[in-house]
Amino acid sequence: MGKYIEIDGSMGEGGGQILRYSLALSAVLLKPVHIYKIRAKRSKPGLRPQHLTGVKALAEITNAIVKGASVGSSEIWFEPRTRRGGYYKFNIGTAGSVTLVIQAILPALLYADNDSTVEIIGGTDVNWSPPIDYMRFVFLKNLESFGVRASIEVKRRGHYPRGGGHVVLRVKKLSRSLSSINIVERGEIKGIEGRSHCVKLPSHVAIRQARAASKKIEEALGIKPRIELEYYEPGRDPHLGPGSGIVLWAYTSHSIIGSDALGERGKPAEKVGVEAADKLIDELMKEKAFDRHMGDMLIPYISLAKGSSRIGITYMTLHTLTAIEVTKKFLEEIDFRIIGGLNKPSTVEVKGIGL
Repeated sequence: MGKYIEIDGSMGEGGGQILRYSLALSAVLLKPVHIYKIRAKRSKPGLRPQHLTGVKALAEITNAIVKGASVGSSEIWFEPRTRRGGYYKFNIGTAGSVTLVIQAILPALLYADNDSTVEIIGGTDVNWSPPIDYMRFVFLKNLESFGVRASIEVKRRGHYPRGGGHVVLRVKKLSRSLSSINIVERGEIKGIEGRSHCVKLPSHVAIRQARAASKKIEEALGIKPRIELEYYEPGRDPHLGPGSGIVLWAYTSHSIIGSDALGERGKPAEKVGVEAADKLIDELMKEKAFDRHMGDMLIPYISLAKGSSRIGITYMTLHTLTAIEVTKKFLEEIDFRIIGGLNKPSTVEVKGIGL
């Protein structure tokens, strides 16, 4: 293989995101990468189980040669050789985030030789990562503008610390380059929906989360949200649990904007609902097309798309700036233009490579 692209895992926000984006781009572009100082700025640096699952998953999908792939390792060498679709099953073995594994593997699966079905077992609704409902109803829906066709089926949820969540990701391989997008302002709010869930807990937890979120949104925006409830009868609840959470999303003229909050021991259900509602209201007030989390997740897609893209983000985060820096290491020919600044509503422009 050719020369390795060198990635300093401590740059920018210095977390697992650098590893995920580096591996995702390496897998898509079939460029070998050496990542060192992995998660150097975290309290437990090095690879954790969920990161290792991402590495192993991409190694299998790309038939890669890998060195350094073990829990706690602070550097890895990754040499992808091909991109193969098909059926895969990966078990994180903890409550490590399923959604972060999806984030890492989706780009490679889009460019694979066949459609794919991937089963992943781990945490679906855990701290420091997008909840599975955000990925289903916000992330994948927004990616449809690029020509992405993918879906997520949730067979069972998994919360910290026990995990045990089970999801199925289905991905249609691309038949042509990703389309560029020009979506800066959100336009008008067409409606707000959501999903409030609880497992191994009384049904009133999900109901109270939804009621509190609904009340807050109606007071602030004059819109009555439609929030689906998900709870289980005792004895018929297949989860390892307990756990709860709520994801909200607003349909706007040009995009979908999301927010979420997780339940935790000692945190009233009403507080969970209000937290998610407050976040959504705040994102909508910025009037940009994509929320802060969607902003950083779009960077690889606008970079690989054919033609020039412009996206409006409610808040320019360090995550987004880090995603841009990682992408520039792999695609030296592309030039990002940022209008705005850190923690401010911003626009990102780039001419993609049209892979």
